[in-house]
Amino acid sequence: MKWFVAVEWTLLIMVFLRVLSGFIELTVAGLILRFNNIEKAIVLNGVLALIGPAVFLLSILVGLVGLSDKLSVPKFMFIGTGAVCILIGARL
Repeated sequence: MKWFVAVEWTLLIMVFLRVLSGFIELTVAGLILRFNNIEKAIVLNGVLALIGPAVFLLSILVGLVGLSDKLSVPKFMFIGTGAVCILIGARL
């Protein structure tokens, strides 16, 4: 359990967000199977379409806060612009 002490809190938060996102995805998949209804499946997929990008942006934000003492403002802006470009590209 020594490796756990060496992991940074920022990284643990990012990992937790990804695990939570995966748990939500699996839960929704189970609900879709349980309801066995295409209309409800579409609604649930719509909810997932909102949660995925939110988790992505939140984990980027947490990572940037963790690097705040190591990066300059232009680099922050560059990374933020890249994250926005990924979201725009995924929507087209």
